[in-house]
Amino acid sequence: MIKELHFRTPSRAVLHDITSQVQAAIREVKIESGLCNLYVPHTTAGLTINENYDPSVCQDILQRLEALVPMNGHYSHSEGNADAHVKASLMGHTATLMIEKGQLVLGTWQGVFLAEFDGPRSRRVLVKITATP
Repeated sequence: MIKELHFRTPSRAVLHDITSQVQAAIREVKIESGLCNLYVPHTTAGLTINENYDPSVCQDILQRLEALVPMNGHYSHSEGNADAHVKASLMGHTATLMIEKGQLVLGTWQGVFLAEFDGPRSRRVLVKITATP
């Protein structure tokens, strides 16, 4: 079964911590051990796993991506969001995480982030949880 998580992103570019919502989806299915597959079905948003303790890490990531792929660069795509497509491709649209003892297996400071590059928008993250023996 696929569960949909829904988010409203607050700005054009943001790394939105969705760790607690993903963990809640795992609790709902009561899986003790398995895999959690996440997928963002949008072309201008992505997923990443990174530090969720110090918010300056997210700011640094967004600033570096903007420097690499500026919003007002020279692009063939004419909708005004070409940079968002490139940034989302660099970030990636999927993540697979382990589940053990009913919890996401993450490092001490890690969290799961929805990466928005063309907001504010309504976004979905699809979650597929699979049990393992």
